[in-house]
Order: sequence, then C-alpha cells, then structure tokens
Amino acid sequence: MPTAELAVTDRFRQLLDRLAQKSIEDYYNPYQRFDWADSLDDDQWWMSPELISPTGTAALDQLDEATRKRLSKWESINFYSLNVHGIRELLIEVVNRIHMPGFEVPSDFFHHFIGEENEHMWFFSEFCLRYGGKIYQPPVFKLGGATERQEPEVENFLVFARILFFEELVDYYNMAMGQDERLCHTIRQVNAIHHQDESRHIAFGRELVAHLYGRMREAVGEDRLREVEAYLKRYMVYSLNSFYNPEIYRDAGIADPLALRAAIIGDPGRRAVERRVIRKPMAFFRKIGLFADDTLPTG
Repeated sequence: MPTAELAVTDRFRQLLDRLAQKSIEDYYNPYQRFDWADSLDDDQWWMSPELISPTGTAALDQLDEATRKRLSKWESINFYSLNVHGIRELLIEVVNRIHMPGFEVPSDFFHHFIGEENEHMWFFSEFCLRYGGKIYQPPVFKLGGATERQEPEVENFLVFARILFFEELVDYYNMAMGQDERLCHTIRQVNAIHHQDESRHIAFGRELVAHLYGRMREAVGEDRLREVEAYLKRYMVYSLNSFYNPEIYRDAGIADPLALRAAIIGDPGRRAVERRVIRKPMAFFRKIGLFADDTLPTG
C-alpha cells in the first residue's frame, strides 16, 4: 500500500528550507578539509577519558593511566567504526525513500543529507584505516517484535527514529571530543566537523520523526504502539552495548576482554553514565508520546 504524502506544516517547510540553505552555506570538500597527521601518538588520549567505556564502573579503578590511554585509542577506532556502519545503514534507508510517495516534501533536503552522510562515512573510515589499520565489525541486532509485521507507518517511523537516536548518540561524543584540548588537532577536527553537520540532521530528524509518529498513531492501535516502544528501547540498549566491544579490550592488551565487558555491562554505575549520554533522545521520545516511561530493558 503506498504511503500518502506527509501532511506537513508551514513550520516544517520553513525548517527544511532553512536547513537546506545552511547545508549549502556550510559546504566543504572533505577530501581537502582535514589536516591528517602522519601518525598519532599512542601515549596520548584518543578519546576523552570521561567517555571511555569503563567510566562509572569499578573496573576503571583496576586500569592504570597508561592502560586507559591505550584503551582510548581502540575505543576511538570502535566509535568511528560504529559511525561507518551506522551511516551506511541509514543511507540505504534514506535512498530507498527519496522522491518516493510519502516523502515528497523532505526529498530535497534528503539530497543534502545523503551527500553529507556519505562524506562523513568516508572521513570516519579514513581515520580508522589510517590510524587503526582496521574497521571493527558491529554486533548483530535481531529485529523481531515491532518489525515482524510491515505496516508502512510503523516501518517508516522506526527507520527515522533509529536514525535520529543514532545521530543524537554519536553527537554527544562529538560535542565533547570536538572541544577537548587533551585530544590532538586531528581528533578534535573530525568530531567538531561532524557535530557541525549533525546539528542540522538532528533538527530535521526530530521534526520528521514527530510527524511520522503522528501518522503511525493514527494507523495502529495502542498495543502496537507499545510494541514499537519496546522495540526502540531494545535498539537503544543494543546501541549502548555496541561500545562494549571485547575486541577493543583485546587490542588494548586487556588480559580477559570478555570478563571486562561483563563487568562493565553489569555495573550499576554504568547506567548513570548511559543515562547522561541518551538524555536528549529519551526526553524527545517521551515528549512526542511514544515512551510511557524512561525504563530500559536490561541485558
């Protein structure tokens, strides 16, 4: 069944025009923009120490500063790897919808979005391969539940809700690292430039997701909405757990990487850190009415 055109407001159209114009004004050539250092010092911080995954847990106290710095290198490579894979997946979904029924109005901005995200994927992959020699593979997320039945309103909402959450999640890290003087110029530059573009994408995403939620709410019953809520919360937990990659602990020289991962995930202190990271998207999903509360599944 084709999707009807979004019933957008003048405010949304004005926002799209404003963001598209900003994309044109802020455009840069990523292949010329970056000052790639020949190499990065392994003894420096590659990620703000407050952002490495053991933060907030008892496991952090077991790691000396040299180990934390070494870990920050591979945490950084993992973070940019997650960006590469996340961007590839969101590009597939957006390309499948550009100039398709139901997305006539935002399609012009989709062109800017697709171009910018493709360039983001390039410079994140360039960082990983240049300084880490690898791109980590992401864990598999088993969809299930809300996506087993493919109502178009549910499918479209979940696609853009996942994109928005992903962008909000990584932007938390980008904002912190783009301003952190303890990090080298190359790392600060990559994060600051990504934040500059993502601020537009997030503004667009919130508006689009709110519209799509309204359409979904009109098309399905309350039980289905609760399934969608449960699915999206599982996705949020999966995304947070993607930062606890045993491969990065192994590359950092941790003797028992699986034990460290289990200790971090099982430590209640880590939940407070995660809540700070996802505070904005959690508040947004509650504001539009999808989330009845801010509880998340465990595991």
